[in-house]
Amino acid sequence: MKRFAFAAVAALLLCCGFFQETAAADSPYHFGFKKSRNGQLPSINEEGFKDILQKNGAIFLGDTTQKELYLTFDNGYENGFTPRILDVLKEKKVPAIFFLTGHYVKDKPELVTRMVTEGHLVGNHSWTHPDMTQISNAQLKEELDKVKQSVTGTTRQKEMAYVRPPRGIFSDRTLAASRAEGYTTVFWSVAYKDWDVNDQKGADYAYRQVMAQLHPGAVILLHSISKDNTEALARIIDDARKQGYEFKSLDQLKRPTY
Repeated sequence: MKRFAFAAVAALLLCCGFFQETAAADSPYHFGFKKSRNGQLPSINEEGFKDILQKNGAIFLGDTTQKELYLTFDNGYENGFTPRILDVLKEKKVPAIFFLTGHYVKDKPELVTRMVTEGHLVGNHSWTHPDMTQISNAQLKEELDKVKQSVTGTTRQKEMAYVRPPRGIFSDRTLAASRAEGYTTVFWSVAYKDWDVNDQKGADYAYRQVMAQLHPGAVILLHSISKDNTEALARIIDDARKQGYEFKSLDQLKRPTY
């Protein structure tokens, strides 16, 4: 009887340990970072998730020994500015990646096709833009698969290597599950509040916000729904190049830094 009781207690403790470990793996984080100022590098040292990003091979920034920049756009829906953004990128010969939702792919297949045709990458931003930490791994896979299949059916891009979690919410589990599906999760090291279409402050403001944060290896997040970003983009590109920066595709990022 005592032996049975001991075994039961041991099993309970093991079970509790399992659930604690599982809960820890699914603790949600909202991506954030200490911004670059005066040329200093940004940091995630105090955010509590640096080891999780490293373990799962997620990207925060590129090679900080090189003056390279990676331009990324989040496209949840079309607000009339993406054609002009693509015009600027084509004129300036700058590669970018566009993270698309299912809504965007369904609504603007001609723009998705143009992105790929003009040499840009298309990344996965999920089908319905959910909080990934609140859905199962099976649901997460479905979210990613539907975007990939839709883009593949629309464009010449047959592979999809990069994902950006909706709203920047993630956990150890969701990063691991995305990686298991063949994706590299991409966060960012330059950003500002540009997504509120009712709080646009002008192209000069957007320009200053981005330029003040530039640093070697920067992964720049811009939202394509922003009028300010669209109007500031050409100037940002020109003046970054004047500072010696080179714009590269994420496929050229060989040495992520944490």
